[in-house]
Amino acid sequence: MSPIEALSARYGPAYKWLATATVMLGTISTTATATIVNVAMTDIMGAFGLGQDQVQWLSTGFLAAMTATMLLTAWALDRLGYRAAFIAALVLFILGCLLGAASSNGGEVILARVMQGSAAGLIQPLAMVVISQVFPIEQRGTAMGIYGVGIVLAPALGPTLGGIMVDQYSWRDVFLVVVPVCIAGIVAACFFLPRHDQTAGHDRRFDLIGFCLLVVALTTVLSGLSNGQRDGWSSNTILALFAAALLATAGFVIWELTTAHPLLSLRVFANRRFTAACLVAFALGAGIYGSTYIVPLFVQTVQGYTPTRSGLLLMPAGFVLAIVFPIAGQLSDRLPAHMPVVAGLAIFGCSCWLSRSVDVDTPFWTLATWVLFGRVGLGLMLPALNAGALRALPHDQLAQGSGSLNFVRQLGGAFGVNLLSVLVEQRTVFHGDALAQALTPENPAGIEAINRLTLLLSHWGNPFGDRFSGGTPPGAMAYLESVLLPKARLLAYQDGFYIVAIVFFIAIVPAWFMRQGRRQGG
Repeated sequence: MSPIEALSARYGPAYKWLATATVMLGTISTTATATIVNVAMTDIMGAFGLGQDQVQWLSTGFLAAMTATMLLTAWALDRLGYRAAFIAALVLFILGCLLGAASSNGGEVILARVMQGSAAGLIQPLAMVVISQVFPIEQRGTAMGIYGVGIVLAPALGPTLGGIMVDQYSWRDVFLVVVPVCIAGIVAACFFLPRHDQTAGHDRRFDLIGFCLLVVALTTVLSGLSNGQRDGWSSNTILALFAAALLATAGFVIWELTTAHPLLSLRVFANRRFTAACLVAFALGAGIYGSTYIVPLFVQTVQGYTPTRSGLLLMPAGFVLAIVFPIAGQLSDRLPAHMPVVAGLAIFGCSCWLSRSVDVDTPFWTLATWVLFGRVGLGLMLPALNAGALRALPHDQLAQGSGSLNFVRQLGGAFGVNLLSVLVEQRTVFHGDALAQALTPENPAGIEAINRLTLLLSHWGNPFGDRFSGGTPPGAMAYLESVLLPKARLLAYQDGFYIVAIVFFIAIVPAWFMRQGRRQGG
């Protein structure tokens, strides 16, 4: 009798729900943490003097670590078993939470997020494996629906909970809010998750070389992108990082194609329809995590929202996504996969296209409606994308295909957050320079503003006092800069929404190539 069968015999028919609730405690904690810190980024920037190119590592580091360790799940389950792997991941996650709450500099906060992401990458696939094992085949659809609602609802509620913690307490408490849930998950795992099966053969080898090459490739390319604006894109440091990323990526591809036990099976990408689905998954990951990163930053830095208000902005979209997700799952069984995917891409693209017109005075519910509209598109396409991608593969490649699809989606999230941060930083500088260049003698309004500020500041604010000697006071130019910088930042965020919309519209092209999967597979 296997360990799962023994527990099922001990607890009876309720065991499958007890095991599902156990793994969902860890899943909800890790998925909520993926977005809960986003509303605290402005406070962390102020606490440690971080720039936007540095603070984005709080999100990018989490996603990159999650992407890499997600590929370790099969090996960890084979070597440690369900219970030990789950508890070890939660312990690592709790240590990351404690480090983030007690951190004294920006580097420690980023390290804490990397630790959290590493644990999340193990827990989320593990939860899916446990659910598929404890439920009979005829009930797995219902179980996966419950799992899916938890996956999409927790990240939506995370920013709201994080905003309340930041406003009422401190940004440090954001790291501690999920610790009690993690402890409950550890206790439940001791009772309801099976031990390691000592009688089974465990000959799965860990691809250490492939894992190291993957970590080097991700770290160097993301570091180069995030530091390029600060150090200069043609500097020796940035060029060296990109060269190392290129060599590590080439080495990873060659090694995975030649080793007997690959960390990531690359041969599934020889299937054209599956590759098309992976391109869409990359855009989907960029859209999900990029939007949850850029929206809270925009409303806090441009519109002056509090963390609580910025979190509430995302809450309606999360509830709608939880409603749409089960309905979309049923549609994916009845319609060709490419139809919901194309519709979802178009809807989310239109949402970002509408968001590019945001301004300082854009009402709360207008922006919330645009975000909600986009989440409908994401919820519509996600089940169909998973089903359509795996439907294109033969049965013996389903396991490799599922892991590859999740890997590509998380990779898209890491790159989406990183590239959006770089884009906003660059476009802020671009628009700031463009606005500053408009202050020429040919611009009457600009010259009038400078003259009035000069007159005011040269008399110490007293128009009847003696005027200082010299030209334009530095205070006048500093005041103009304080006026122009928010406008430049607003235009940069508008560009960010515009680029995301274009990416999703372009992703319709590979989505269309998924259409033959249904025709031939059916």
